[in-house]
Formats: sequence, C-alpha cells, structure tokens
Amino acid sequence: MDQPIARYYELKEIQKQVEEELNELRSKLIEEYSEAGSAEEGEYKLLISYQERREYNDERLYNALPDPSLWRLMSKADTGKISSLLKLNVIQEKILADTFEPKKVPVLRIQKR
Repeated sequence: MDQPIARYYELKEIQKQVEEELNELRSKLIEEYSEAGSAEEGEYKLLISYQERREYNDERLYNALPDPSLWRLMSKADTGKISSLLKLNVIQEKILADTFEPKKVPVLRIQKR
C-alpha cells in the first residue's frame, strides 16, 4: 500500500516542478517574442497570438442583471456561467456593456516541423 502512495507523491512533486519551469519558460518566451508574434529556431516554430477575455466586475454585473435571482445562480462573476446565460437568451449582451474590462491574454504555441 505504501508503494503507490509514495509514488503518487513523487509524481505530484515532479509535476509541480515541471509546471513551474513551464511557466517560467512561457513568461520568458512571451516577453522576448511578443513584438514579433512568431519565431523559428531549428525545427521549432513559435507562435504568439492574443485572445480577448472579459474580466467582470461583480458589483457592476449584479447591478446590470434584470433579476436578482440570476445573481444567486452565479454568486460571483463567472465567465463560463455568463456565457451560458447569453447562449440561452436568459440575459442579453447589451446589459453587460459596462460590467467588464477586456483583457488580452497571450497564447503560446510551439510546433515541431
């Protein structure tokens, strides 16, 4: 019984280290190549694009919702739940106009040729 538990713990520690290193490398690459948008090094191609995401303000969103019971469904500004409510036509896009700030998030892709 101790063997699988110990191995699981080891693997989680390795995973944590790998994720930290990936985050550091991602930050460096985005900082270094953000202006160019792409770069090639040997057989690897780096592409940096930007996605626009919405960061909602809880208070403004609460005030914009037509029915307070909708807020109980969310309890905080959750982008996924807001998107679902929009798709279901429970709320309209126009009431969300002043409730969020658009934020550009870099997306890093590396391809091997």
